[in-house]
Amino acid sequence: MDNYTTIIRPITTEKSSAQQANGQYMFQINLKATKIDVKHAVKALYGVDAEKVRIILAPSKKRLVARGRLLTKRPVMKKALVTMKDKKTIDPNKIKESKSKKK
Repeated sequence: MDNYTTIIRPITTEKSSAQQANGQYMFQINLKATKIDVKHAVKALYGVDAEKVRIILAPSKKRLVARGRLLTKRPVMKKALVTMKDKKTIDPNKIKESKSKKK
């Protein structure tokens, strides 16, 4: 799987911001991505080795509205909690420039 399609976006919430002090970062990832794909993508995009990757599959949230119709508020989302080696810090919004960029 391509590194740029594996990680969709970083997730920045209060909880994930607090975990960044411990070298843990939360990313939304592709539904077909594996732990190994995420580990390689973090190495390629941010230049830092990942020590541990945990994957969470968040189900879609649904609720009933007027007259029993079903309204889906959020689709299924797959998240990865990545722990960096030696508690290294990165800026999750800044991606490292590609060295093989052609002019």
